Amino acid sequence: MLSYPVRIALIAALGGFLFGFETAVISGAEKTIQELWELSSFWQGFTVASSLIGTVLGSLIAGQPAKLYGRKKVLIAIAILYLLSAIGCASVSAWILFVSFRFIGGIAVGASSVVGPMYISEIAPAHLRGRLAGSFQLNIVAGIFVAYLTNFLFAGIGEDSWRWMLGVMVIPASVFALLVRTIPESPRWLILNDRDAEAIPIMNRIGETNAQQAIDDIRNSVSHHAEKLFQPKFRKPITYAVILAMFNQLSGINAIIYYAPRIFEMAGFDKAQAYLQPVYIGAANLLFTLLAMTMIDRFGRKTLLLIGSVGMIVFLGLTAMAFSSSAPDSNVVIYLIGFIAFFGFSQGAVIWVFISEIFPNSVRSQGGSLGSFTHWIMAAIISWTFPIIVEGSERGGFYSFLFYSLMMLLHLVFVWKVLPETKGKSLEAIQKELGID
Repeated sequence: MLSYPVRIALIAALGGFLFGFETAVISGAEKTIQELWELSSFWQGFTVASSLIGTVLGSLIAGQPAKLYGRKKVLIAIAILYLLSAIGCASVSAWILFVSFRFIGGIAVGASSVVGPMYISEIAPAHLRGRLAGSFQLNIVAGIFVAYLTNFLFAGIGEDSWRWMLGVMVIPASVFALLVRTIPESPRWLILNDRDAEAIPIMNRIGETNAQQAIDDIRNSVSHHAEKLFQPKFRKPITYAVILAMFNQLSGINAIIYYAPRIFEMAGFDKAQAYLQPVYIGAANLLFTLLAMTMIDRFGRKTLLLIGSVGMIVFLGLTAMAFSSSAPDSNVVIYLIGFIAFFGFSQGAVIWVFISEIFPNSVRSQGGSLGSFTHWIMAAIISWTFPIIVEGSERGGFYSFLFYSLMMLLHLVFVWKVLPETKGKSLEAIQKELGID
């Protein structure tokens, strides 16, 4: 039987499954939608990115309600938004309504990317925090895999197949909405709001051996609960979170996730194969994220990022070379599986864990919002511009993947020279090591 902290962490991480599903499911519908509403490459990019524009807003605003009303209430609201988005996207006939419901789903994704890892990091024991916070990322890649799989299964059922692809998200959204009501509030949030009596039994259940000492440590770690994020003493965590989040998207991951069937058609695969190949990518992503979860607390966040950087540089470079000529190259599927394996093992597994760890208690919600906001603004830019670039030039695929490979070279240098290690340390200890009073 699962221990209590593992059980509640996995429930909170279901928001990550919906995050991943919402992110990837559009890949199966995007070309049909472009034909249905006769969209130019610019407006097609906007339609796909409309969800990402929502994520920017969701990530920007989620921290404050999580701070004021608690992590649990915001997670419940996120579940409702996911449900509305699934129903709306599957049922509308007008383009503007479709974009609007995509935007609502994006708000849920952005808010989930802030509040989910934040909640999990605050209820997880230090020795399990990497794996439990990483379960959020594991659920993201599981959602991506299931979205690719259902896209493939629904692809041949007729002209309304795209509605089934988008609408099936109602099922996991309903499950999340029901289960999230059963989890407790974050004990750290309760303590910061002077509700120690409610926090103590929760801390006992999650395995805290000395609840009063933990409460004292949490109180000592904050000089004032209403601190502002942007001040000199938080310079290091702000820098680490922003740059890591930027590099996460400069890998090109969301261009691949959102446009996978299109990329495989560019490589010469027929339509049926173009829907099947992303399933292999999703499976590799899931497998290597699982592998990373078994190692993140043993070898550390930094080691995984260094290994992943090298692999991503190589396979993105090979993908760029495959698109350097107009001749079809079926090896693209091997190169992209290689890239996704190293991404899942490194950046994919680490980003939300690391960002949830490096900000102190007093500004964790604000810091999580900043990291997520940066991640999603970059995702929106990458996803909006990708179809414009590849449709605007015969060598658009080459230029795109070469750029992503060069960005991962810079990422390697940043991780090697700048990024600290956080494995096995309490949140308060990390705060002290970063020189934050």
